[in-house]
Amino acid sequence: MIQNPLRRKLQNKQTTYGLWVTLESPNVTEMAVALGFDWVVVDTEHGHLDFREIMEHIRVVRGTETSALVRIPEVQQGTIKRVLDIGAHGVILPMVGTGADVERAFRFGRYPPRGVRGVGGERAVKWGLEFDEYLHYANEETLLIPLIETQEAAENIDQILDVPGIEAIFFGPADMSSSRGFLGQWESPGVAEKILEIQAKAATKGIASGILSRSVDESIKRRDQGFEMVALGADVNLLIRAVRENFAKLGRGPKPCS
Repeated sequence: MIQNPLRRKLQNKQTTYGLWVTLESPNVTEMAVALGFDWVVVDTEHGHLDFREIMEHIRVVRGTETSALVRIPEVQQGTIKRVLDIGAHGVILPMVGTGADVERAFRFGRYPPRGVRGVGGERAVKWGLEFDEYLHYANEETLLIPLIETQEAAENIDQILDVPGIEAIFFGPADMSSSRGFLGQWESPGVAEKILEIQAKAATKGIASGILSRSVDESIKRRDQGFEMVALGADVNLLIRAVRENFAKLGRGPKPCS
């Protein structure tokens, strides 16, 4: 049985495409599955989504070729445990700065002897119907993906990449720029080069890299640069982008501020 489709694709060196999900309706993820996205990231670091809404997004990917990842608000044992227990294929770890931060997350997200994740009987084990099967593969199949989004993380990248079990990292250009003193810039001076430098270093260790793009052209560029995980955008931003494109072609300008 294929437990985590994204992990298999990354092992096969495929370029995978994802959608950032910020809206509460599981119809968004259901459409992503129908469109053939390889993965979605349900974003709970920012915004308003709660655990019930996370569960509904995860529910619609079961049995499909789309994996569901959850970006949690912060690295906490209870949050990681609950997200995995409701069936997430992986967790995006925000604002980690050192190898010790990432190792702590792995302890929270792995069963003993590697970690301290408690054994429960929730959705991940199909309410106990596949208890033994899930416990057998969970430590191997669950992806824990650190976000490289601060200057501290960039400076400590060697120790982060050396944490046992890391199979992918994800970049946050805007926060990395902010941490370098360029608040509000997507890729401030030196950030683009630093991201590619880290990406190349990760590749030598067999670790995949992911990044969010803001346009079709940027998605193509990231694909051609060798990123194995390319987010085509976020649900809201893609909608806004499409509407603006339509309005521009119709000759309608932006709505004036009230």
